[in-house]
Amino acid sequence: MAFSFAQSTFFSKPSLFLHKNGFRSLSFSLSFSPCFCTSAALSSDKIRHQKWRQPVVASVLELGGVKISKDDVVRDDPTNNVPDSIFTKLGMQLHRRDQHPIGILKNAIYSYFDTTYSKKFDKFDNLCPIVSVKQNFDDVLVPEDHVSRSYNDTYYVDPETVLRCHTSAHQAELLRKGHTHFLVTGDVYRRDSIDSTHYPVFHQMEGFRVFNPEDWEPSGMDGTSYAAEDLKKCLEGLARHLFGAVEMRWIDTYFPFTNPSFELEIYFQEKWLEVLGCGVTEQEILKRNGRTNNVAWAFGLGLERLAMVLFDIPDIRLFWTTDERFTSQFSDGQLGVKFKSFSKYPPCFKDMSFWINGSFTENNLCEVVRGIAGDLVEEVRLIDNFTNKKGRTSHCYRIAYRSMERSLTDEEINDLQWRVRDQVETKLNVELR
Repeated sequence: MAFSFAQSTFFSKPSLFLHKNGFRSLSFSLSFSPCFCTSAALSSDKIRHQKWRQPVVASVLELGGVKISKDDVVRDDPTNNVPDSIFTKLGMQLHRRDQHPIGILKNAIYSYFDTTYSKKFDKFDNLCPIVSVKQNFDDVLVPEDHVSRSYNDTYYVDPETVLRCHTSAHQAELLRKGHTHFLVTGDVYRRDSIDSTHYPVFHQMEGFRVFNPEDWEPSGMDGTSYAAEDLKKCLEGLARHLFGAVEMRWIDTYFPFTNPSFELEIYFQEKWLEVLGCGVTEQEILKRNGRTNNVAWAFGLGLERLAMVLFDIPDIRLFWTTDERFTSQFSDGQLGVKFKSFSKYPPCFKDMSFWINGSFTENNLCEVVRGIAGDLVEEVRLIDNFTNKKGRTSHCYRIAYRSMERSLTDEEINDLQWRVRDQVETKLNVELR
């Protein structure tokens, strides 16, 4: 299960996306369709030796034979908050590239499960990231007032449709289709902060296993205890498969969809590292999907997080580069090859201060900055804030611009900063200082 959530708001405008294409729900038409971009979406500008500009945005995707135009996903509509930059990532599927660190890690996990469980687990890595609100939240028992549903943290196509925040969005439908052992890998989308470890698109893997009464009854244990013990044994083996003979510890935690719930930490490179979240699936999820007499476990992990540790990759933006100095360092099946840095280019810092309003959020600010600067923005960090005697609050943010591929010129950095200032003032309705 994908165990950390993005976050929500209610919208009331009807779905133009669903009616325009002649089908009533994305969960019916797109959930299990192959997703891939046209060649335009997979190409990128060769920017290493020229002034940077935003990548060309693909005009159309094909999802399961249904052509979806950019206007269907990115619209000038109060219920839609998907920017062009996110649309270009749909269908790129880094996890399906065998010579990419994300794909190498996915295949290493597949190898562990194939060896340990004799290919018992069904694998899904091509499920469409456009899902219904029901799939993304309701089916995994996320409360209606949960922060994960907020417009501030989740990309909404329309009031009933989102870009999935986690691979758990496919759990219920796979159960209904009769799958009892499965791994789901895919790209997930969350509005988030900007720094070296956060990016609005990343990749997750969910694992799920269902047990029957005849599995646990001979042990003399109850179903929940049996599933929890099996889960920990499975994931301790996976951690050793990826990291070697490391010290581990289990931390009790809380998730809406499992009980009991745990996090696994390993002691790696002289510090404790959270590897994944997991737990025994809530009975209500099984009951809703025709598994009344069963118990199950689920786990979820972030592939970027583990790949950055295993391959020594210092900046999450590198996963998206097409620079051969990055891509040529990795080979199919070579887990843990240490990345050799090639970027020595200096950052450029620009500060921006403004009076905020009641609706201001940092995630909205980061979306505006990303929309202008793309992957040239390395970090957005609050460095100062104060409230004056009249009750007005001022924030000062420091924006770090840095290319991983070339030196930026003063001209283009100044141009980016002026455009950022203009869009922040216009779109966020704040008063610059």
